[in-house]
Amino acid sequence: MSKFQKMTTSAQNAMIHVMNLNKEDDVLVVTDISTKRIGQAFYNAAIEYGSSAQLFILPEKERPLSEIPNQMSALAKGKTIVINAFKGLSDETPFRVKWIKEIIATKSIRLGHGPGITKSMMTKGPMNIDYKKMEDIADKMIKNLENAKRAHVSAPGGTDIVLYIEDRGFSMDVKITKDPYLANLPCGEIWCGPIESKGDGIIVCDGSIGDIGKVKKPLEINVKNGKIVNIESEDRNLIEEVEKLINIDEEARVIGELGIGLNPGAKLNGIMLEDEKALDTAHIAFGNNIDMIGGQNNSKTHRDFLFYKPTIKITYKDDSTKVLIKKGKFCF
Repeated sequence: MSKFQKMTTSAQNAMIHVMNLNKEDDVLVVTDISTKRIGQAFYNAAIEYGSSAQLFILPEKERPLSEIPNQMSALAKGKTIVINAFKGLSDETPFRVKWIKEIIATKSIRLGHGPGITKSMMTKGPMNIDYKKMEDIADKMIKNLENAKRAHVSAPGGTDIVLYIEDRGFSMDVKITKDPYLANLPCGEIWCGPIESKGDGIIVCDGSIGDIGKVKKPLEINVKNGKIVNIESEDRNLIEEVEKLINIDEEARVIGELGIGLNPGAKLNGIMLEDEKALDTAHIAFGNNIDMIGGQNNSKTHRDFLFYKPTIKITYKDDSTKVLIKKGKFCF
């Protein structure tokens, strides 16, 4: 089997299991020059399955994009599935946020979001797993998080923070089941948008940072009332880079997400699209969470900070407690 056929098979499996692809679907695949073969694999997968499909290539001369191309918005009208398979440029985060908002606002399009997707992801690891088994684990985790009030998140690297998650239900991207119809490709996490005005403690990012990659030295983030108050690291360049990203607007420093990786095939390679899905990891993000249950953060950006081997202790509305994850391992 050729590499392209492997990518096509992988794309079709993901679209069937995660996106609920059916023959009545009309699919739009958004790609770019450097990721065109991956985009074509998704396009071919839809056509071979019997669905309608269209391919749109982002205008390279206009990149990094800050606005949604008019033609792209026009092509999305009437579509039932949109697949984003293009480079994950850090300068394009605001464009991606706008595009996601536009798609989920339709409440009728299932969005497969894969900025930074690579051929390796398509042919190995995270896109070639037992989707049903991963879905079962996601279901068990979400069931155990019902009626949760607080999450105490700690890790060997130094993370020690309490987040408030009452009535902020968890979602999963393992299978699109309800509004908002959004999943990452590759998939493999559960997440929620914690209450934005609460949350105190320290996050020590010793894994990777969205659009920056793996950290050479850990980054310590001090949080008070849900907002970053300062950051510290032995890597001065990293501090400067992160400061720019978390100061794009006022809400870029405000808590946006608690995410937990579930994908046994995902590895840390510096691309957050895959990194955040890896088992034995969790991530906390700052910035936009409007697409999450109860989310109120309307920032132009969204930045993930990942750490290894989390322990997550949940306090429920009845004040009972349960450790759901201990040093990265599920406790059920």
